[in-house]
Amino acid sequence: MAQPLTNLFKKDAVWSWTSEAQQAFEAIKSSLQSAPILALSDEERPFSVVCDASDFAIGCALLQVDAEGRERVVSFQSRQLKAAEKNYPVHDKELLAMKYTLIKFRVHQLGQKPFVIYTDHASLRTATSSPHLSQRMARWLSFFAEYNFTVEYKPGKQNVLADALFRRPDYELAHLAYLESPLYELIREAYAADDDLAGLVEALSAPNKAVELTARQRSRLHRYSVVEGLLYY
Repeated sequence: MAQPLTNLFKKDAVWSWTSEAQQAFEAIKSSLQSAPILALSDEERPFSVVCDASDFAIGCALLQVDAEGRERVVSFQSRQLKAAEKNYPVHDKELLAMKYTLIKFRVHQLGQKPFVIYTDHASLRTATSSPHLSQRMARWLSFFAEYNFTVEYKPGKQNVLADALFRRPDYELAHLAYLESPLYELIREAYAADDDLAGLVEALSAPNKAVELTARQRSRLHRYSVVEGLLYY
């Protein structure tokens, strides 16, 4: 989702605010206003994580079942793959996502308490017992040994949390969600009780209409605009 924005901060990148960057910006704002709402962690309860990898990014989510039996998200994490990492085979990308998970959620997972890592790559369940390991995999498995976890397979259709963290930027960016509230209508109605603001709203809403304004109102008129009946400074 954020890739058009993060690309702008790369070394030697030319700053150009494109329509794709604006769409990504709006999508991120919308997602911050939408479910799921993150939960506070409870260190007395067990954690689980989901992780996944694509051709260009990795992502994970820290989960915990609350006192009412609901599975809640505690944290989301994701990042783009580096140039060399994009050349990894699929199996190694999935292992990289698992390693990234353990690094990001280390404060919650390191210790004696067991936890579960869910992945949509079934072969990861036996990765630690493979007789043929590359040097990279051997280093990672040494790192994994610090943690007390089991790997369980979760089909891709069910692994939607981690998958959503690195949805391709050329897919639909977001479903926009709008909050229903009477606030805006109450503000519009309140203008009628304020002679100063009512005059500004009327003048800006109908610029071709002759509206009597005070000297103070005329001096401030250029600083305001009206959008959908609301006055903006």
